[in-house]
Amino acid sequence: MDGTTHMVPMSVAEKYIVERKVRMRVLVVEDDRSLGLFLQKGLMLEGHDVEWVGDGDAALDMVAQQMPDLMVLDLGLPCRDGAGVLEAMRRDSLTTAVLVLSGRSEVQERVRCLDLGADDFVLKPFSFHELMARCRSLLRRRERFADPVIRFGGVELNRMERIVLYEGIPVDLTVKEFALLEFLMQRKGGCCSRSELVQQVWHSDNDAGTNIVDVYITYLRKKLLAVHPEDLTKGSVIQTVRGSGYRLRDKRSAARVDALAREDLRVRDTSGAEKQFGYEQGERFDEAM
Repeated sequence: MDGTTHMVPMSVAEKYIVERKVRMRVLVVEDDRSLGLFLQKGLMLEGHDVEWVGDGDAALDMVAQQMPDLMVLDLGLPCRDGAGVLEAMRRDSLTTAVLVLSGRSEVQERVRCLDLGADDFVLKPFSFHELMARCRSLLRRRERFADPVIRFGGVELNRMERIVLYEGIPVDLTVKEFALLEFLMQRKGGCCSRSELVQQVWHSDNDAGTNIVDVYITYLRKKLLAVHPEDLTKGSVIQTVRGSGYRLRDKRSAARVDALAREDLRVRDTSGAEKQFGYEQGERFDEAM
């Protein structure tokens, strides 16, 4: 089993169900393809964003990159077994909730997993309804302690209340616009490719011949511009990365860089010491970034 992620096509009715619910990020780690797809689809119908990987190393990479809210973890995995995944996660202080799903019925095995940092343990074969109930319980427990608000670049997004503020002003977004902005904000200024956005926000593996991401980015920019018209001259908080995709701009960092640039220009104009302050300007830019 390779370490790539896989998405399950959904019907129109299923997509409607998903979009009416609050999304949480869930990672299924299962080397059995049929079971992995089954769990992924079931959790998506519960209203969550779900990815599936088939080995332990891929699971650790995904957790480090995206910090899912919940992991459903099998123990018998290629590359690195489930216990090794658990141990590495907790050693690196990764706080994703973990539900272990295993056919190993020995009490010692369950105790070992719980001691390694698992939050729950479900034996195979299992009741799907019970598994979903346990997942919901873990997510509710996490919601009590985790901050549901994401903040970046002057934007504040509350995943529980579905509220977006831009510099303190409410922005009214559709379900899909909210999901797109949420994914961009999770990257904290990192670039998101169009294909990645199509997969994660629209749950499709095929982005060929479609400009849906560009269309929705335009929608978002217009709504953000409506509450902050000065962005028309300063530049949108959503930046285009030529040939790559999109990212959010940290307006405060950009303001610090602009201020340092103006100061250096003023000093050069008054002192003429261009060489000396040109060197200092580079240092200041590095500090600001």
